[in-house]
Amino acid sequence: MTKILIIEDEPQMVTGLKDNFEIEGYQVDTAKDGEKGLKKILDGSYDLIVLDIMLPNISGFEICKTVRKNGDNTPIIMLTARGEEIDKVLGLELGADDYLTKPFSIRELIARVKAVLRRRGDSDQAISKKSSITIGKLRVNFSTYNAFDQEGKVEMSHKEFEILNFLWSKRNTTVSRDEILRIIWGFDESPTTRTVDNFIVKLRQKIETNPNKPQTILTVHGIGYKLIN
Repeated sequence: MTKILIIEDEPQMVTGLKDNFEIEGYQVDTAKDGEKGLKKILDGSYDLIVLDIMLPNISGFEICKTVRKNGDNTPIIMLTARGEEIDKVLGLELGADDYLTKPFSIRELIARVKAVLRRRGDSDQAISKKSSITIGKLRVNFSTYNAFDQEGKVEMSHKEFEILNFLWSKRNTTVSRDEILRIIWGFDESPTTRTVDNFIVKLRQKIETNPNKPQTILTVHGIGYKLIN
């Protein structure tokens, strides 16, 4: 049975959403604040998360950011009373799959939930030679966030996939560290170029036959990196 987590601090809305999702045949779990919600995500396993932005203790933005940094790709639909475009953009940049502004129709939310789950199901079934690409010693599928080497599945974080995907899109072209920061961490002021270097080291350990003598992700001294294909 598909399991949904609702993280929302308005009791009446939680009750309404829970009742309607259960009528649709979903198993529903709830959390009334950000701290409890994040703990349930980290401790449990869900097929989809309905996440309010304005929460006590920890905001929905912070929850989404933490979940994605941990490599958890569970679909997230964000809810908010705000209507500003910047909130929507930020939520999507942090890794949300969809966004709905209050007040909204329960039927619309259910339709969006079904659409997101359907897209995820289609993606999960799309692992094949056609949808996977070879980068170094890995077979990588950016749609499903899966990577395999000759020994089996290779664990990679969400951020590692993002960086590798960006380098692949710019393959055979030199990409500066600043450009990687701007594209991957554009909404976050804390990372530095050293952060990029650390992630490249991690990627080389998984991609290169000999990480000390890289053949796939090359360093372009004084500028950045180039992925060779």
